[in-house]
Amino acid sequence: MLNIHNKSLVLALLAFAQLIIAIDYTIVFVAVPDIGRELGFAAHNLQWVVSGYAVAFGGFLLLGGRMSDLLGRRRMFTLGLFLYGVSSLAGGFATSPELLVGARAVQGFGGAVLAPAVLSLIGTLFAEGRERNRAFSIWGAAGGSGMALGSLLGGVLTQSFGWPAVFFVNVPLAAVGVVAGLLLIPTDASARSDRRFDVPGAVTATAGITSIVFALVQGPATGWSGLSVPAAVVGVVLLAVFALIEIRSADPLMPLRLLGIRNLRTGVAVITLFAATFGPLLYFETVYFQDVHGYSALQTGLAYLVPTVAIFVGANLGGRLATRFGLHLTLAISLGVGAVGTALLGFGLSTSASYAVLIPGLLILGLGQGSSFTIMYAAASTGVANEYQGIGSGMASTGQQIGNAVGLAILVAIANQGVDGLTGDALRTATTHGLRVAVLLTAGGIILTAALALTARKTPAPALVDAVSN
Repeated sequence: MLNIHNKSLVLALLAFAQLIIAIDYTIVFVAVPDIGRELGFAAHNLQWVVSGYAVAFGGFLLLGGRMSDLLGRRRMFTLGLFLYGVSSLAGGFATSPELLVGARAVQGFGGAVLAPAVLSLIGTLFAEGRERNRAFSIWGAAGGSGMALGSLLGGVLTQSFGWPAVFFVNVPLAAVGVVAGLLLIPTDASARSDRRFDVPGAVTATAGITSIVFALVQGPATGWSGLSVPAAVVGVVLLAVFALIEIRSADPLMPLRLLGIRNLRTGVAVITLFAATFGPLLYFETVYFQDVHGYSALQTGLAYLVPTVAIFVGANLGGRLATRFGLHLTLAISLGVGAVGTALLGFGLSTSASYAVLIPGLLILGLGQGSSFTIMYAAASTGVANEYQGIGSGMASTGQQIGNAVGLAILVAIANQGVDGLTGDALRTATTHGLRVAVLLTAGGIILTAALALTARKTPAPALVDAVSN
């Protein structure tokens, strides 16, 4: 057992790893134009600098979660960080689009191994209630603020040292994490000989989810007449096959009985909707700052200072409020606060608005987003047996990635209505109008997510938890 001092060090390490994951997801956003110019990306392929990571990350999360349960959380934690470091080094030295997208895909796989390991370590090392809520607060503060901090860091590094710096910065961070993980995280038990790895389930789940995420990120960028629709159909078929395999398997990759735990089931749904609504906002803000107001990479990064601070504060408050008022009530209220901030942001968007006009919306949005991000993962882990914390975390994180892809696909399509063929002030006006509509629709979606959060039980159903444990 860990003593209080060691738990604090482990928690700091887990938050550090989550910060790396969050930063790496967004750090390339403001560097994408420079990457496209210097490596010769075709316009319709440039999105794969971001999507190569997203597709691999989303597709391998279930596999990564089960690997933590069966092969050891400490092992998967260090493996995930090692993959991050190696792929980041390769990305910084990339000399062609193919090499860079390949490096981003390996980064995504590293994230799919690392993220469930981090979540399941929190779920198993920290007791349910106050201790786990506090742990998720610190983890959430690192993850939530890291998304915005990545854009800030990306802008500073790109403008100061060039785009390769957004990859090279990961290398020393990952190296520190690997060494600290080997020193601080309790040693894994030997791999269990009575459990076999569900290879058919792993193959069909990974291929199915990867196909669907590919379709969702490719469709809006290049149209739905190419590979997107066939990929989506193949993905659905493969997931249907996966469900049949899991029903018949003696030792499934994802025991379908887990869906009987209402907190987990509702938690995954809330996380998916959270990602589909809050997730695209960072993209919309970047488009607004750069395309409407002409911000540079550095100015865009600095514009994220306000939401970064707000998310950090909200995430730290979330765990404390949840301990006092309950997870699901606090989650619903936090989402409501986020919806108010999102609406204020939407109404503040205009071609002539100063940054100061956006600050109230960004602050309120950040507080609600940070608090919600912390609490929803704590709620989803409640009542899940320790031996299934990895796959439970993988399910939750998969929901987040699919939600991001679905939300971005739908909301970007809405935001881009009416901009074709426009230039100059007409384009800026149409872009602003589209962004305002998409952001206000997002606020409505967040309200629906808050209503869903209230439907979960305050405590897990013991019979269902016991059934999964046996």
